[in-house]
Amino acid sequence: MQRLILAPVFLLAACGGGATDPAPEALYFERLNNLCNGEAYAGKLVSDDAVDADFKSAAMIMGPATCDGLTVRIPFAVDEDRSRTWVITRTQDGLRLKHDHRHEDGHEDVLTQYGGDSTSDGTAARQDYPVDAETRTLFIAQDIEVSTQNTWTVEIEPGETFAYQMSRPERLFRVEFDLTTPVEAPPPPWGVAPIAE
Repeated sequence: MQRLILAPVFLLAACGGGATDPAPEALYFERLNNLCNGEAYAGKLVSDDAVDADFKSAAMIMGPATCDGLTVRIPFAVDEDRSRTWVITRTQDGLRLKHDHRHEDGHEDVLTQYGGDSTSDGTAARQDYPVDAETRTLFIAQDIEVSTQNTWTVEIEPGETFAYQMSRPERLFRVEFDLTTPVEAPPPPWGVAPIAE
């Protein structure tokens, strides 16, 4: 008898929870939107691949992020290089990460708009973005076929840390940013006009 009573209750709870709980990617995107607060944050390289030695001593700052409801754009400045912006967009199936790389005059670099779509096992704190077909084609055309195995990961713990990671077999690049202490924001990324006072 007990089994007959518990089964319907379990089914009702499961149905109710599924209908009202936001999907992990929605919660994650909400966390990203909270970065659009006008603040910038300092980061540091926490991976130790020798090829990234120059990043160990570099000043790395993310933000200020901008949001438009469907897209979050997060500038990533490395010393005086403001060529990089991470762009995360809501799609019908989840989320998409792209890398917007520009020259100082604002023109796109030949290696730009690469990235991938989120996987089904992401959480509110972490999403993985394996390389997509368009990016594979770009990387092969630019003779960097090794990068066709890339997976990018973006993690966020509100008010604590933000992390950006690129990984593939025998390669890891990871930067972590301290969200507890805002820092002075750098000028806008290349290709973005300064906001008039």
